[in-house]
This record gives sequence, structure tokens and C-alpha cells, in this order.
Amino acid sequence: MVIWVRNLLFDTEVLKSRSFSVPVISVGNITVGGAGKTPHVEYLVKLLHNRVKTAVLSRGYKRKTKGFVVAGRNTTIMDIGDEPYQMHQKFPDITVAVDKNRCHGIDMLMTNPETSGIGVVLLDDAFQHRYVKPGINILLTDYHRIITDDMLLPAGRLREPVNGKDRADIVIVTKCPADIKPMEYRVLQRNMNLFPYQHLFFTTIRYSPLSPIFIEANPLRQPDFNEKPEYSANTKLPNVLLLTGIASPRQIIEDITPYCDKITHIQFADHHQFTASDAESINFAYKMMPKPCVIVTTEKDAMRILDLKDLSKGVRENIYYLPISIEFLQGDENKFNQIILNYVQKNQRNSDLVARTY
Repeated sequence: MVIWVRNLLFDTEVLKSRSFSVPVISVGNITVGGAGKTPHVEYLVKLLHNRVKTAVLSRGYKRKTKGFVVAGRNTTIMDIGDEPYQMHQKFPDITVAVDKNRCHGIDMLMTNPETSGIGVVLLDDAFQHRYVKPGINILLTDYHRIITDDMLLPAGRLREPVNGKDRADIVIVTKCPADIKPMEYRVLQRNMNLFPYQHLFFTTIRYSPLSPIFIEANPLRQPDFNEKPEYSANTKLPNVLLLTGIASPRQIIEDITPYCDKITHIQFADHHQFTASDAESINFAYKMMPKPCVIVTTEKDAMRILDLKDLSKGVRENIYYLPISIEFLQGDENKFNQIILNYVQKNQRNSDLVARTY
């Protein structure tokens, strides 16, 4: 009832949503748990940052600071949160900022001399932050728990009724199997029941090679997680200890299991801040694993494990993270890109800036 009333107040403009002179693209969901926001925001960064000065604005979940913060050379993960920190490390040429009040954050990006000239703002996890009216609203839904089959909390994982999807300009079904069948596309499209003005896309996860977290890591002969498992029989990983602190680890488990002789999973809560006690638990779990053993974690978790003290020599020498990116299915990458680029070009204060890069 509270959510319904809140949305009604925005829909009737009793509560006001603000538009901005700069192009604003929001990426988010209406469920509790991960739908793959970070890799989709990173996709947009890769698409835009060589064309226009790009900023990512996030809430900065579980950070230890308050108010508006811009990531700089000496910024730590505790200053801005794990996901913004990950983007700051991967894309040092863009502006990464955090502010719980997104309207204030955009105002600061536009007026702060340190961030002047921003040409597009990407809002991370802001679909329900309705005080901002983005130019493009992107809603993500996990293939393994489609919002149309879910229920409101506490019976399900929805944070608002499913008709909240009607606010989206683009809906993306994320974490799809790469070999999803044509019939399933049609079933999902019918069940989503979108309006004609809404665009529906499907993405899958693509994996890069395992990367060491620490410089003392041992060289690793590893499979290609994007090819068929039978082609990687000679490079299968041995015993794998999988560490995850993400909301929905199901897909990564399904994807890497065929490339491992044996996998043992230790799951932490989403955005878990690793402690000295966790280090002891990881050390013990690794010690008890049959050898040889490789520890695999996610890129987001690696950001928090990097500063974890008291990890044993064996753990530091054998722990790796698995970078991910997203790939559009059905050959729809160009269609998606064009929607984004056309919007940014049309709404640039200096539209030639983007047009010259086409």
C-alpha cells in the first residue's frame, strides 16, 4: 500500500520528478538481489566514454562516507562502495561519484569545477529513485527469476508491483543461457506484455580469463569458459573453492561447474565486508580442500578481498577472480547501441560532440 501510494503521488505529480539538461540514463531493477546492474552499466561506459565525457552516479551502498563524493586517486572502497570502486578502477578516464540523493548528485556533477563538462550521466541502481526523471530508463530482470513470475516482499523478491515495469523504456532479461531457444524468446516476450514504445532485449554473461588478485599468484592453465566444456577437457580446473558475496550466484555456479573436476561453494551475503574471521574461514576451507586447488571469486568480491589481511600464503598464491561482461543475444547489440547513441546525440548541449564519433 505504501509503495502504491508513493507511485501514485509521482504519477499524479504531487511528488515531482526532475529532468536535467544533461542526458541521463538509469539502470536498475524492482527486485531485491542482483540482476546484473554493474556489467550493464559497464557496457554503457564502454559504449559512451570515448564519445562523450561520461559520469557514473551511484548510491554507494555500504560506504562509510556521507553526501556527495567523487572518486579520486586516493579513494578507497570504503569511501564509495564496492561497485563504484570497481568501475573507478576499470575506467579511470570517467567520473565516478556517489550520492544517496541522486538529484543533488547530478546537480553537483554539473556545477562542481572538478567534474565540469559532463556529457552523460549513468545512474546505477536508480529505477525506483523517482525524483530523477531519466531520458532513458532501463529495467533489468533476471532470467532465473522473471519479475512477471515473482511476488512482492516478503512472499517474493519484488520491491514494488510488477506494473512498475511500465515506466521502463528498455527492459533487459539478463543472465540468459547463451543457447536459449527461439520458442523461449517468444514465451518471455509474451509474458513481459510490454507496451509498443518499450524495447525488450536479452543478454548473456561472457567470461574473461581468470585473473590473480595478488601479485604472488601462481601461473594458471585454465579453460575458456565461453567454449563448450568438452573442448576444455585438457584444461579443466582441479578442485575449485568458489567464494561469492553476490545476491544471485546461481548463474556463475552453473557456468563454471562443467569446467571443474569438483567445486565447493562458500556463499556470503551480497556486498559482504570480509573480516579477519572470514580470512580464517577461507584459510581453513582451502587447507581442507584436496590439492591441487584453485580459489575462484567474482570481480566484485575481489575488490573487497584485496585488502583482506591474514590470508594464508597458499590462499594468496591460488586465488583468482573471474571478470564478466554482457553480450546481447539475437544480434540485437547494434539496435541497443543505436537507441542509446541517438538519445545522447539528440540531447547533447553540443550534439556535434557525439555526431563526429559515429
